[in-house]
Amino acid sequence: MTSLARLSLNLITVDHWSLPEAVERCAAAGIATVAPWRHQLDASSARRIEAAGLAVSSLCRGGFFTAPGADDDNRRAVEQAAELGAPVLVLVCGPPEGGDLRAARATIAAGIERLLPFAADHGVRLGIEPLHPMMVGERSAIVTLGEALALARTFDDPHAGVVVDAYHVFWDPRLEDELAAAGGLVAGYHVSDWLVPTTSLLAGRGLMGDGIIDLPRLQALVDATGYDGPVEVEVINPALARMPPAELLADIKARFA
Repeated sequence: MTSLARLSLNLITVDHWSLPEAVERCAAAGIATVAPWRHQLDASSARRIEAAGLAVSSLCRGGFFTAPGADDDNRRAVEQAAELGAPVLVLVCGPPEGGDLRAARATIAAGIERLLPFAADHGVRLGIEPLHPMMVGERSAIVTLGEALALARTFDDPHAGVVVDAYHVFWDPRLEDELAAAGGLVAGYHVSDWLVPTTSLLAGRGLMGDGIIDLPRLQALVDATGYDGPVEVEVINPALARMPPAELLADIKARFA
């Protein structure tokens, strides 16, 4: 059983709510930590979250280093994370332009290296999140946990780490070995479930217990790395909008425990 004190609601799960609604409902439900996305923020967000007594586990997302203007956008993302008190900025690293994976990976590494001093100055850790290989063409050329860990290690900087997302890494036959060697590098952990059949590769995720991921085992592997921080429930699925808010949050809490 995972302590409910570690539960953080990644707010993409309830993206059909406004941020003020999400903050108010989480506070009422006893969910003390949230993880907003940048598109949900406005000038009052940090103040609103603090006033509700909530903590922030991360901000999503920075990255997309292969896109024009990435450096400026990522510095702004770091500033937003610092304004929120978010200790981690999640990096979705960006796809290969023109299909050149080697060039994309070099561009990503160089972009993170440039961003690291700025992040360190703001007290924000960069969490490199490997995405499932199915997303390589649209979202990230970093597709395995081993690849993300190797990249983080090249910087030898405590402000560089990885985010382990169960949905993206559970399939990897090297997962146990990679986590066994990941001590000190895990900056965040996200949970959802892989539904069968999967109706949408991006937005067909399930609530914990509805799919095929062995989440208790994966939780134990992540905990064994020394990571004892928030566990973000990140379930991207528009079907959740049909559930009454209080019922949805109660169900998330029960499944998390």
